[in-house]
Amino acid sequence: MASTTVALVWYLIIAGPGGGMVALPSTFDKREQCTAAIAEYQKQPTPAGWSLQCVPSASPFTDSSSAD
Repeated sequence: MASTTVALVWYLIIAGPGGGMVALPSTFDKREQCTAAIAEYQKQPTPAGWSLQCVPSASPFTDSSSAD
């Protein structure tokens, strides 16, 4: 019987006022780590119209015994 475990990786996404989006190259293992990074970033003055959010994504690494 094959079992698959999918781990989530959290990305910090920055959206600009012109509609552009950027995902930071570093990822977080837990949502709490990502939200802590946002809280730290928001301690600095930020330009108007910019927003940050944490977005989960399925990791490319899965534990699957069916891949032969």
